[in-house]
Amino acid sequence: MTLISILVGTLVAGIGSVWLAALLAYALLSRFTQHLLSLAAGALLATAFTRLLPEAFELSVEAGVSAQALFAALLVGLVFFFLLDKAELWHHGHEHGNEPAHAPHTHSHDHGSHAPHAHEDHHGHDHLSGGWAVLLGDSVHAFGDGILIAAAFVADPRLGVAAALAVMAHEVPHHVGDLVVLRQTLNNPRAALFKLSLAGGVSAIGGVMGYLLVGALHEYLPFFLVVAASSFIYVALADLIPQLQKRLSPRETAAQVAWLFAGIALVATLGEWAQH
Repeated sequence: MTLISILVGTLVAGIGSVWLAALLAYALLSRFTQHLLSLAAGALLATAFTRLLPEAFELSVEAGVSAQALFAALLVGLVFFFLLDKAELWHHGHEHGNEPAHAPHTHSHDHGSHAPHAHEDHHGHDHLSGGWAVLLGDSVHAFGDGILIAAAFVADPRLGVAAALAVMAHEVPHHVGDLVVLRQTLNNPRAALFKLSLAGGVSAIGGVMGYLLVGALHEYLPFFLVVAASSFIYVALADLIPQLQKRLSPRETAAQVAWLFAGIALVATLGEWAQH
């Protein structure tokens, strides 16, 4: 009975949060796509720095993991996503005719430049790197959430229900950001929702593993959280924010900054609500 409760709880938290995020994101995407890039960047950065990393360091005390080891994991995670980005970029270049090494596939700040080839290269790059990093990071994060939910159910079924609802609540804001990235990546809302739902479904695998090996895996939870945080940080800083670095009017700049802070505030608000 406990295992069934864990499976239901993890699936509701992992996939339910994705579908709730989709209701929010797709209702706004058609009118506020550029603003949602700012919202997504703020939500991903806030999730990494105010949720995942603090939780990882709190758990590291219980697990006996040093802060140095966690920072090393964060560094390795960032470098890994950079290398993944480069590998996808190399593959993309070969698919389009073996372009020279100096071809403009880098993250351009695009200050007023509207050249068609620069625009296509930039977004082709974003489509590849951001999507893979988001899905991998979400899968790792969902696995860690599954273990946490399983541990709560094993301790007390009521605590497990509370943990599942809390996870679902605090996952919604950054899933909105994930869907923005994946919508650009795939140009297909259904495919984006399906792939992110699969990543969220990994929470059930974490739940089963947590139920079977909750004691043995507990010490690795901080590393799962740090790797997930590194993916969100990389996507926000390497993919989303460069797209926002354009020459804009003061009013447009103010709106951009406001939406960035709205993403941060959304994560903070729902995080506080989930704790209660």
